[in-house]
Amino acid sequence: MIRCRQLKHKFVTNIPSLIEPGMLYISIEYATAIHLCCCGCGEEVVTPLTPTDWALTFDGDTVSLCPSIGNWNFACQSHYVIERNKVIQAEPWSDEHIEYARNQDKLAKARYFAELVDEDEDAKPEDFLADLGCD
Repeated sequence: MIRCRQLKHKFVTNIPSLIEPGMLYISIEYATAIHLCCCGCGEEVVTPLTPTDWALTFDGDTVSLCPSIGNWNFACQSHYVIERNKVIQAEPWSDEHIEYARNQDKLAKARYFAELVDEDEDAKPEDFLADLGCD
């Protein structure tokens, strides 16, 4: 069940240590957005902004994140969409659907990084992961 039906957004350089309920913090510099789960459980939801994760749209007034937020690792298992600052509850997913989506995400990342390596034959995949802040 979604308790927070609307998020305000705030562009920041660094994510604050205290995340306010109902606030979506966006760091363009670190390509990350974070908010507290909209079900009210208090878990921090981190959405990396990358070609294979989430995309952020800012229309000058509101923000949207695509794809949906599926908190499958949280006890709440909440699933929602953030569209023009509104939080819209989405249908729950089965364990099979979650596993399928996770596998598709892995494939998308593998394809994306393989294409980057093909474009720059001297680069190694770990170079691109380091650019994203991954080890």
